[in-house]
Amino acid sequence: MQLPVMPPLSPMLAKAVAAIPPGMQYEAKWDGFRAIVFRDGDEIELGSRTGKPLTRYFPEVVEAVREQLPERCVIDAEIVIAHDGRLHFEELLERIHPAASRVRTLAERTPASLVAFDLLALDDDDLTDRPLLERRAELAQALGAATAPVHLAPATTDLDTARSWFSRFEGAGLDGVVAKPLDAPYRAGERTMFKVKHTRTADCVLAGYREHKSGPVVGSLLLGLYDAEGRLQHVGVSASFPMKRRAELVEELAPLRLDDLSGHPWAAWADEQAQASSRLPGAVSRWTGKKDLSWVPLRPERVCEVGYDHMEGTRFRHTTQFKRWRPDRTPESCTYEQLEEPVSYDLAELLA
Repeated sequence: MQLPVMPPLSPMLAKAVAAIPPGMQYEAKWDGFRAIVFRDGDEIELGSRTGKPLTRYFPEVVEAVREQLPERCVIDAEIVIAHDGRLHFEELLERIHPAASRVRTLAERTPASLVAFDLLALDDDDLTDRPLLERRAELAQALGAATAPVHLAPATTDLDTARSWFSRFEGAGLDGVVAKPLDAPYRAGERTMFKVKHTRTADCVLAGYREHKSGPVVGSLLLGLYDAEGRLQHVGVSASFPMKRRAELVEELAPLRLDDLSGHPWAAWADEQAQASSRLPGAVSRWTGKKDLSWVPLRPERVCEVGYDHMEGTRFRHTTQFKRWRPDRTPESCTYEQLEEPVSYDLAELLA
């Protein structure tokens, strides 16, 4: 492979802001795997955000790149799985599997799509120093005849349209809106774009914590919500604390510590069959590998309020932000019913 922009390459990133800034190009914030696509004839590589290749996990995307992208190009994009009118991030996670046969089966069952939003190189031209306005025009021309599963990401410079997208697209599983300065070059690995994400709060049961990698202080709080059958389901973690606060939390939570798991709602967390029937902490995945997933059990008696952006099925999609303790709430009142349900939006309308 010999391109003017070569792998590995860290994608340009976005910093969070509270409101959509004016005077920019706006796109939906896709909830998938960020991928830098490198194509030099028959040589194709799908580079991940960390620089590790995703190529072997998405053979149908590789084939679509071969059929529809320019012979020699580098494109910034998102790999997504979309069906039934919305995105499905958990089905992307299933693709990171060591068995090629399993990957092929999933590629046939739930094929992925490629949503392209920036052009970094074309033929022998490095476009990264050109303004976004020029790169977008070149990308639109290069993908003018593209058909599913390759899509040109919808974009607008109209602020009112961006605000409408922000409120409407969430029902299809999208993550918010990204704003990009029109005159900006492409700066790999730098946070030169802006993202506006949905923020909500939920009251959750604190049922345990994991220790920090640096030592015996709190690394992350393990959160739960009660389902309709009265089972406490593990829904995510809250993990962003200053080191001083991590040490304070150990002392603060000491009265709730259990010497063993008997009687704890997540007592069967290490059992694979239990993991399959309920959402428990400690499930081994292709991402955690051999990581220590042990945790300190607490009596599920304390409630905390956390901030979150959106749900992925029955769990928080990202790490939540701790807000405050809620001594006025009982653990039993912390159910899924409190969560706000976004209005449904058919993703096919956006990708049409």
